[in-house]
Amino acid sequence: MTPLRLTWVQPEDLLGHELHQARQDGREPSAIAARWRAAGGPPAPLRAGASPDRASRYLRQLAEDLLDELADLPSALAEDEPTALPGIKAQCPDWPAHPPQSDRPTPAAYASRLEAAWLGRAAGCLLGKPVEKLPLHAIRRLASATGNWPLTTWFTARGVPPELLTAHPWNRRSAPTSLAENIDGMPEDDDLNYPLLNLLLLARHGRDFTTTDVATLWLDELPAGRTFTAERVAYRNLLSGVDPPRTARHRNPFREWIGALIRADVHGWTNPGDPAAAAEQAHRDATLTHTANGVYAAMFVAATIAEAATGAHDVHQCLRTGLTVVPPHSRLAKAIDHALRLATEIRDFDTVVDELHATYADHHWVHAVPNTALLTAALTHADGDYTASICRAVSGGWDTDSNGATAGSIAGLLTGSPNALPERWTAPLKNRLATSIADFNGIGFDALAHLTLRETLHP
Repeated sequence: MTPLRLTWVQPEDLLGHELHQARQDGREPSAIAARWRAAGGPPAPLRAGASPDRASRYLRQLAEDLLDELADLPSALAEDEPTALPGIKAQCPDWPAHPPQSDRPTPAAYASRLEAAWLGRAAGCLLGKPVEKLPLHAIRRLASATGNWPLTTWFTARGVPPELLTAHPWNRRSAPTSLAENIDGMPEDDDLNYPLLNLLLLARHGRDFTTTDVATLWLDELPAGRTFTAERVAYRNLLSGVDPPRTARHRNPFREWIGALIRADVHGWTNPGDPAAAAEQAHRDATLTHTANGVYAAMFVAATIAEAATGAHDVHQCLRTGLTVVPPHSRLAKAIDHALRLATEIRDFDTVVDELHATYADHHWVHAVPNTALLTAALTHADGDYTASICRAVSGGWDTDSNGATAGSIAGLLTGSPNALPERWTAPLKNRLATSIADFNGIGFDALAHLTLRETLHP
């Protein structure tokens, strides 16, 4: 019988990731790394969430001990990268002010804008699903083989040489539902599950929800098998009796990856014109699973979306507003600034992407810093165009479905109406979303827009 190797939680696999995380966040792990290598400990799995073989009891126990030792190492970046909200605000001199209630959009117009955002998020996510986990050169070759480069429409297997598919197979779980010839409604994806969870969160606990409320909701409504990376570790920590926000730090090497960012949309959608409130909500959500730059990425997206939700600003102003809630000396702020400069100065987007990949070559493909930089570059380079936004975000590689989803949410929101989205992106969705969350399975995006509007109008 083949042994079950659950991804993203085996201590012997987490240790390699935590050593890398320590180097990136200003800790000095070389002595601990040497002990791990001397004991025969393996490196972190390159792209998968688990190594193929089970470690010995000795190595597993050593990994757990070393994870705890790594957590206690001091960080040289701690002063510039706080996780607590007061510390973040103290670092941000241009933290946005709360606007008067009279500045909120009218309900009728906003329902249409929200539907465009939901549809935009779904289509962008679906575009990126078949090439998730593939390296950049493989994405370019697969799209070029069908005349779809630069990327302008769905990926397809039709016309792709068999030897190319053998060398670079589509994402195993996603190809049956996300290639052009297979799309039949929006399939389940964690990038859509989390917005649904956050609608439930606001409906049950209101805007003053706590991080513990988020944890309780997950235990009630989120199947553990539908979590990944930092979320899966935090879920395990909850089951082990670890309380938030320590759930984000305890043996969690993924706490600066992209998971909190993909949960941020509802916090922005329900605070139109109030990026500060959106960022604060996103912070309470994110700190269940993430710290520092992983939290900032969620706050950045939430604030950007809140600014976009009014329909009064272009994408460039929205991104600048998002940056006001990110500590300016953090690695994420520097990455966003770098992406903005590249996308503004370089006409060819492939060149922008190559520069980003060269700069962040030492980061995991799910890390928040490079992915937020790519997202920023894609939105900036596309200049508000929906198709260009999602295609640039996906064509840049790394976490393709998550970047496509967030780019689609922001660009869709800016279009103002589902009718403004090209039909080739919306028609295959058939106004139907599959999910394992509560009673949402099969719900339409128009219904989701009205549910989101209801939470927006609640005080």
